[in-house]
Amino acid sequence: MKFQQRSIIIGIAYIIIDVVCILSAFYLVLLFRPGTVPFSVTPYSLFSDENPFKVLFLLWTPLILFFYQTHGLYQTRREFIEGVEIWEVIKAAFLSTLFIIVTAYLLKIQDFPRSVMVLNAVVVAFFCSVWRVFKRLLVNYLVSRGYNNFNTVIVGAGKVGVLLAEEIKKRPALGIRVVGFLDDHKTGSYGSGRWPVLGRIDQFASIAQKAFVDKVFISVYTEKDAFVRLLEQARAMNMSVRVVPQGYELMARDPARYNIGIIPVLAYWDSDYSYHLRAKRVFDCLLAWLIFLCIWPVLLVLAVMVRLDSPGPALYRSKRYGLRGKMFYMYKFRSMVCNADDMLCQLKEKNEVDGPIFKIRKDPRITKFGKCLRKYSLDELPQILNVIKGDMSLVGPRPLPVEQIEREDLQQFKRLEVRPGITGLWQIRGRSDLPFVRLVKWDIWYINNWSFGLDLYILLQTLPVVLKGKGAY
Repeated sequence: MKFQQRSIIIGIAYIIIDVVCILSAFYLVLLFRPGTVPFSVTPYSLFSDENPFKVLFLLWTPLILFFYQTHGLYQTRREFIEGVEIWEVIKAAFLSTLFIIVTAYLLKIQDFPRSVMVLNAVVVAFFCSVWRVFKRLLVNYLVSRGYNNFNTVIVGAGKVGVLLAEEIKKRPALGIRVVGFLDDHKTGSYGSGRWPVLGRIDQFASIAQKAFVDKVFISVYTEKDAFVRLLEQARAMNMSVRVVPQGYELMARDPARYNIGIIPVLAYWDSDYSYHLRAKRVFDCLLAWLIFLCIWPVLLVLAVMVRLDSPGPALYRSKRYGLRGKMFYMYKFRSMVCNADDMLCQLKEKNEVDGPIFKIRKDPRITKFGKCLRKYSLDELPQILNVIKGDMSLVGPRPLPVEQIEREDLQQFKRLEVRPGITGLWQIRGRSDLPFVRLVKWDIWYINNWSFGLDLYILLQTLPVVLKGKGAY
């Protein structure tokens, strides 16, 4: 059975066990507090018509599973200590409960016992943590006997690299098999395992293919270009990368996210990055539909006002670069006169921003109503349709017009690794007042540090920034 198929089957098994734990927790909480709910508690009454809170229970289970998925709980990270995994379970359980509380308020579902909500979160977190402890023990047992082991090479055969290999050897439950070192200055074999130096660092790609390497540990710091090239090669080969921080022996004892014995290891990225993109897409789609259902009357009113303000269509379609350089048409409410693109050549010398972007504060092409639309970013609202279509995300790097950035090297343009967004760090940090170089740096930082928490933070910060109207023109 292929690795991907096996991973899917294991993931489905994890989900089934979680569902059993969640439903068991719901039932037991209600069973021991029967007087708090206005229906008889049976294994089938959770989702029966006699349960006035049926909608919340129907939503709660998939919501918990969704947050477990986004917290990476349907894969066993062997480098995680058990406490980290349990902490993720607890956070996901209580975050889903918070969403249920908000949903009950929005749907005006009254009299749902608060004690039941809190107890459900506690018992769900407990049940799902307990079974994961037993799962971890089983996985450690199987891996230590050779099941699903990974080959790895260590870059650097010096003291740190050899010590790392020794620590890996002491922990067979990690399932990591050291096949050798890469080093520009050493030859021969090192350590108690007599691990050989397989070649130079610039031979990484060919050696990794021949040795069927799945993961690489970097324990030395080569010159910058070689380091970046090695990272790019590993990512192109869908290989996980771990880097031992320089001067680790001087660090205070800190609960690092990854530890192999006494060696703290930083995770640059994982081979399952596409999984995060899929999870982000699910989040975007659900929230975009909810927003659209709430604001569609506003969209109709704004469209009518645009048509009354000046002749021409209400929507303007602009060709942009999207995920992996795919072109798409981004929708906006038209805030300029119809021949605005033709007038651009006459205005290029008045550009007030740097980089491949054209912006001037008093653009003669903007209509009267268009000034209001731009000040409060109302012209961007139709892009919720781009999110629903899959062209854009709610949060991400801002998509730039094709004709304004065609001179950029798109193969190296890291901003295109994710879907562009309606809002992003650039919008909450300064909008049009932000220099292009700073905009790109913020976008790259966002891509490297993305999380659902970061997206929620940006979304919450966007509204007050937009209402102030600062930096918009």
